[in-house]
Amino acid sequence: MFYDGNPKAEPGAVVCRVAPSFTRFGSFEIFTARGDIDLLRKLADYTIRTDFPQLGEPSPEVYLTWFKEVCRRTVEMIVHWQRVGFVHGVMNTDNMSILGLTIDYGPYGWLENYDPNWTPNTTDASGRRYRFGNQPQIALWNLGQLANALYPLIEQDEPLQQAMNVYSENFAQGWQRMMVGKLGLHAFDPATDDELITELLAVLQLVETDMAIFYRKLALIETGNESLNDASDEGLMRPLIEAYYVPEQLTPKHKARISNWLRSYIKRIRNDGTPDDSRRQRMNAVNPKYVLRNYLSQLAIDKAEQGDFSIVNDLLELLRHPYDEQPDKEEFAAKRPDWARQRAGCSMLSCSS
Repeated sequence: MFYDGNPKAEPGAVVCRVAPSFTRFGSFEIFTARGDIDLLRKLADYTIRTDFPQLGEPSPEVYLTWFKEVCRRTVEMIVHWQRVGFVHGVMNTDNMSILGLTIDYGPYGWLENYDPNWTPNTTDASGRRYRFGNQPQIALWNLGQLANALYPLIEQDEPLQQAMNVYSENFAQGWQRMMVGKLGLHAFDPATDDELITELLAVLQLVETDMAIFYRKLALIETGNESLNDASDEGLMRPLIEAYYVPEQLTPKHKARISNWLRSYIKRIRNDGTPDDSRRQRMNAVNPKYVLRNYLSQLAIDKAEQGDFSIVNDLLELLRHPYDEQPDKEEFAAKRPDWARQRAGCSMLSCSS
């Protein structure tokens, strides 16, 4: 992104990526686009026999069952991305795994402040096609392209469309389960939880709010016998203050809205009959304390270029247990520092970074 026509030598590394398969949606599209249906069928048959043998010998019916399974795995992957705030950055069909794996994430990142419109990719900055909040829709669009590619093997529109409808249904259900898990609830209750979650996502955007820290601190909220009507806004919000990048931006109106949401949340927890200790344990099992924040990666790179791999090794060990409290590693759970807001590598990356 800084290249001015004058090459500059930089330290490099050889990285070996490991996966059961690197077959992508685009691997099938290219043969359909060329009209090479024989090779398309050979690739599909090989993929089914190698990676999906439980589905049986390839046939038009098995191709359709296989496509449904790809839809299901893609749903599961995207729900996990949304749960931890992962933003892939380049979700074209050639970066989508047929196995529902997270591969080819070049200019990736994790949400720091909760912003559904954020993309870590400089080349996506104008259209923001691959922004965090659009990932579920892009995955569905990509599956539509895969369906088009597989059509010559099935030659039926309706079953392929039905499989894609299953994606939408499964995503809605998976997202609901994921969100109630993040909130420490037993199960989704449409009578209360649609509104509760919608308002939560709104208050997370009132001011810069660190997503990872917010959910970990929310687990610390006490839902005991104190009257919610008597609790002050400041008192209710106190456990969450660390999640705000600029607490001074919290106006009385903001505090009132956030506190009203907290009252609704506490009431919902009480109705759920969940003891705080159990709720906290459940929440901490799905809300990571540590994510690979871009500025941490850049700090590790800076040190490594000087021959010091200490941060690389620290991060490697830290992220083996991202949900655990690691008291000697608290600095890695801190909010993004101000100096990292705009620095290249800490905020956005290009595809060739």
